[in-house]
Amino acid sequence: MARTMARLTRRQTDHTPWCARDHRCGMAEHRSADITADDIGGRAWLTRVRAGDVEYIEIRARIPLHSNEHVARTQLATALNLMRDFLAHLAPRLGRRTGRTHPTIGRRTT
Repeated sequence: MARTMARLTRRQTDHTPWCARDHRCGMAEHRSADITADDIGGRAWLTRVRAGDVEYIEIRARIPLHSNEHVARTQLATALNLMRDFLAHLAPRLGRRTGRTHPTIGRRTT
């Protein structure tokens, strides 16, 4: 009988002092418990992650949009611009300035 699936092997990484040490951690990735901000008119979650030898922050947010389509599009464009500015401000401090940008960043919406 032929084997249809390859066996994958990965080197297990040790838990970090800050990881959640539960189902969030995988063999090659460790995740902290979420830090939640929910008193800001929406909700945002920050998670510290280590994958291999690299640590990064994962940012998720749920922000209510206006019912008017034009205003909602303006909110989306504003959020994208603020995130771009945030990353540009933070990236040099992390030593990860690449000079590359995504084609849609900086594009204006109408």
